[in-house]
Amino acid sequence: MDTLRQRGPFRATISAMRLPQWVKNSLLFVAPGASGRIFHSDVLGHTVLAFLAFSLVASGVYLVNDLLDVEDDRRHPTKRYRAIASGQLPPFFARGLAVVLFVAGFVIPLALTRPAGFYLVLVLYVTESLAYSLKVKTVAVLELGFVASGFFLRSYGGAVASHIPVSQWFLVVVTFGALFLVIGKRSAELRHVGTANRVVLKDYTPEFLHSALTMAAGVVVTTYCLWAFDTSATGLSSAKHDILWIRITVVPVVMAVLFIVRGAESPAGESPEDLLLKNRTVQVLALVWLFFLAWGTYL
Repeated sequence: MDTLRQRGPFRATISAMRLPQWVKNSLLFVAPGASGRIFHSDVLGHTVLAFLAFSLVASGVYLVNDLLDVEDDRRHPTKRYRAIASGQLPPFFARGLAVVLFVAGFVIPLALTRPAGFYLVLVLYVTESLAYSLKVKTVAVLELGFVASGFFLRSYGGAVASHIPVSQWFLVVVTFGALFLVIGKRSAELRHVGTANRVVLKDYTPEFLHSALTMAAGVVVTTYCLWAFDTSATGLSSAKHDILWIRITVVPVVMAVLFIVRGAESPAGESPEDLLLKNRTVQVLALVWLFFLAWGTYL
């Protein structure tokens, strides 16, 4: 961590923008990808523009959050090494950069066809992110919903930007999938870190988080099955897809959810995030799911 103090202005700026977090914005490609139209030039172009806009705005939000939390971060054992809290990035520069990122992020969608809907998604994302940072992050249960809503807005934003109609089951899968991951992360934090680094954890018990994780897992599996077997125009089993391969995707999804629940409930208390990024079994299941989905959608 001490190496952060030795970084130059450029590296400190990149660190403050949280570029690795941009991977979350790949959710914007999910709806166009599942529709089978991601390689249409207009759809791909609009989705890429939406990804860039969302990423720039998200980086602006991270900067604002770090500016708001700078004093708390300086007292935190790990967050004190962040670029602004450590003094590596001057606050006046961070404020100016945030403005530039917000302006750029809100200008890019002008290139979209009928961008009003996507602008609404961006505004909602900024609003809920700032509300979370200012107050909601200390309110038990509600904070879980706010974090999950960020993933929902990303997924829905991709559909809106590319004008792809989406199934209601897709939206429920994304929402509860995000909630499932957030609850699992809180469970791991409560077990390994305690309440010192996240105040809201004092309002949770292991029993509550276990019940919430089980509920979210059940909803994810049920609604994914409904989406996969949906034969309507927006369902995965629509007439334009190979139904057999699409429906087989249920198997790796169920196995992955069970594996993540098992990891979260094990003595080690692994977080879903760690399992997704580091566990080979979960990664293989994700690749199998992607293979079957791509085969059924595009081949």
